[in-house]
Amino acid sequence: METRAGDPGAFAQFDLNRVDSPAFVVDAARLRANCQVLAEVRDAAEIKMLSALKAFSMWATAPIVGEYLDGVCTSGLWEARLASEFYDGEIATYSAAYKPEELDEVCRLSDHVIFNSPGQLERAALILENARAAGQDFDVGLRINPMHPTGEVPRYDPSSPGSRLGFPIDQLTPEIMAQVDGIHFHNLCEQDFEPLHATWDKVFDAIEPWFGQLKWINMGGGHHITRADYQREELVEFLRDAKDDTGAEIYLEPGEAVALDAGILVGTILDTGFNGVPVAVADVSATCHMPDVIEAPYRPAMLGESRDQEVPEVRIGGPSCLAGDVIGDYRIPGGAEVGKRFAFLDQAHYSMVKTNTFNGVQLPSIYLWDSETDQLELVREFGYDTFRDRLS
Repeated sequence: METRAGDPGAFAQFDLNRVDSPAFVVDAARLRANCQVLAEVRDAAEIKMLSALKAFSMWATAPIVGEYLDGVCTSGLWEARLASEFYDGEIATYSAAYKPEELDEVCRLSDHVIFNSPGQLERAALILENARAAGQDFDVGLRINPMHPTGEVPRYDPSSPGSRLGFPIDQLTPEIMAQVDGIHFHNLCEQDFEPLHATWDKVFDAIEPWFGQLKWINMGGGHHITRADYQREELVEFLRDAKDDTGAEIYLEPGEAVALDAGILVGTILDTGFNGVPVAVADVSATCHMPDVIEAPYRPAMLGESRDQEVPEVRIGGPSCLAGDVIGDYRIPGGAEVGKRFAFLDQAHYSMVKTNTFNGVQLPSIYLWDSETDQLELVREFGYDTFRDRLS
């Protein structure tokens, strides 16, 4: 899988030695710029724009997100709690399956409670009834599966055959639709406008009988709206048409687009060697710090990587015992020397939320940097206690 991000932006001038290693560094200025673009699309199209916490939930930046966007979308109780504590605006919660004992609090915290299937919704009917009787105000939604694969990697494509995500659109009935206020679909992954348009063509036909009845339609995330070459004018026209056609409020909930190219992961070379190819062991781990490198897989861009073909590539891997803990082959600027600092680009989204402490590998510290003012703040660092307290 080829990443379509990797613009160094202001990080091209950032001194990597200013922070601990390993460390995530998020640029507040770039984050503001991304949110500004999303707000401009929102205003031009007259829709609602939410930030997906599943992709980027660095709550120290919640004031920035809240300044521009309409709220957040969450993936269950704990993200909904986080949203209620730190973020402004609406909270839309979707989970592939809710635990009954958690659903009352989800209803209390959320403006939209979105179910994955009519069966779940029916089993929750009494909980929803009691929540509303207690004065809780929320809409009920259903996630649908467009049954239209658009992704490069089936693992990341909600419309892959046999997907558990969303109710198949060819099974919708009037009885099901009578139970919901809105419809949600999420079908994209780091994609442009055309896959959204193609998905909507399928969804449009399936839900057209209920236009005028639906209060809102949430078109999910995966929209790379803040990438420089995204077709934003076409998107705005499309969204305005969708709103007119359906009579519903339209929502988008980008995640990656909020933090696109807004963060780096800084690491240090700990050892070097040769085993058929030059190899280097770093304190940055694919399996612990960037799981998508293995899951997708993909090759993250490196800050300032040499383009000189005469510079030998070095295979960089992490310190864990997993043989496959390999990030990729890189022409490291200045060469792969022990103690050398380097950074991978576009690591604010998904990498930060997926970190783990397998093997007792240290979690990266988190810094917030403002490239406009050069202010640098250590937001969080993790010690042995973090590793110890995960288990008993």
